[in-house]
Amino acid sequence: MLQQFEKIGSDALNDLKKVTDLDSLEQFRIKYLARKGRISQMLTQISLLPPQQRPQAGQIANKIKNDVTAAFEQLKNNLSESHRKYQQQFVDVTLPGVPVRIGKTHVITKTVNELLEIFGRMGFDVAYGPEVEDQWHNFAALNIPQEHPARDPLDNFYIDDSTLLRSQTSTIQIRVMESKKPPIRVVAPGRVYRPDTVDATHMYMFHQLEALVVDENVSMVDMKTTIDQFIHAFFSPDTQWRFRPSFFPFTEPSAEVDLLWTDSSGKKDWIEMGGCGMVDPNVFDAVGIDSEEYTGWAFGFGVERLAMRKYGITDIRLLFENDLRFLDQF
Repeated sequence: MLQQFEKIGSDALNDLKKVTDLDSLEQFRIKYLARKGRISQMLTQISLLPPQQRPQAGQIANKIKNDVTAAFEQLKNNLSESHRKYQQQFVDVTLPGVPVRIGKTHVITKTVNELLEIFGRMGFDVAYGPEVEDQWHNFAALNIPQEHPARDPLDNFYIDDSTLLRSQTSTIQIRVMESKKPPIRVVAPGRVYRPDTVDATHMYMFHQLEALVVDENVSMVDMKTTIDQFIHAFFSPDTQWRFRPSFFPFTEPSAEVDLLWTDSSGKKDWIEMGGCGMVDPNVFDAVGIDSEEYTGWAFGFGVERLAMRKYGITDIRLLFENDLRFLDQF
């Protein structure tokens, strides 16, 4: 009978070597280690032996049980770990795909795209220019003399004595007129930089949209009609606006454009949107356009101000803080 015990142990260890997955391992457990398994039955047979053989038989049977059990547990751990890693790497191609969260267009980009679409329907081309400019395009060509306070280092981001971060997208108008002769009909969006004190309505970097029309017999009436169509298309047909006399070195006559706005409390107030006017002849002279033959008009609106008025945004800083709680509203 002792030889039978040893054979059971040998068979168990040999069968365990053939196990390759958890299902066959469970079948092995049932065959050898379960309550009615071969090793459990082997232990019950010890009581049938003569008393003098029982101690030796018990030692052999317990050793066989311990060896088989230890080998079983080791293989079980190995197979379980392999199965876990396989499950992590396994991809069931029949399952529905995992939805990917798609980003949303930023409210400033959304506003610029809408503005370009409106002016595109009016027949305007789009022009772009460098954000690092020389003083000629940023000041001199725009009829801003050397002693003008707009050139003050406290009001600009100078890189060196001759270059700076552009303070207005009017520089693009100069570049367009240098490279293209009338008729000209363009809008120019872009970032501009001024060292303003940051508060609810001011930032040191913001966006502008400039418009320029140069042709024969262009007048203030053309400009007013274009602005009126733009405001009513972008805001609403019943939006009220006005011209307010102003002064800019590069336009004459000049005006500010104000919107009549109603805040959340119902209070109405005039809000400045930007400046406009007829292109000064000195600007035409700087870019080589005959000011006796051609006239033109231009305006520049702040994109952030337009977005804030349209979407009821009360603080310009919200547009640059990347807070998803705010951005997800648009």
